[in-house]
Amino acid sequence: QVQLVESGGGLVQSGGSLRLSCTASGFTSSNYAMSWYRQAPGKERELVASISSISTTVYADSVKGRFTISRDNARNTVYLQMNSLKAEDTAVYYCRNLAKNAWGQGTQVIVSS
Repeated sequence: QVQLVESGGGLVQSGGSLRLSCTASGFTSSNYAMSWYRQAPGKERELVASISSISTTVYADSVKGRFTISRDNARNTVYLQMNSLKAEDTAVYYCRNLAKNAWGQGTQVIVSS
């Protein structure tokens, strides 16, 4: 059974940092591209960052230079390190594997200004 489980969200002050984790089960995530999306209240879900099977990374312009996506293949886990957080980063963050058509349940990030 394919499953993605996110963790690491929470409440942080503007300028602070958080690290989100997405642990996969039921498949070997290192063989696939993995992505982080987010959805703010009243807005559409948007791509934040992706990492390919060979660890090529892509970022939304709004997070470039502040967020870093990485993977630990031994743990079957993908991370999103978020630094210099802003109030506009407040959203539910989701992990996604397109090939398996899998989404995680989401983890809430709230950045207080």
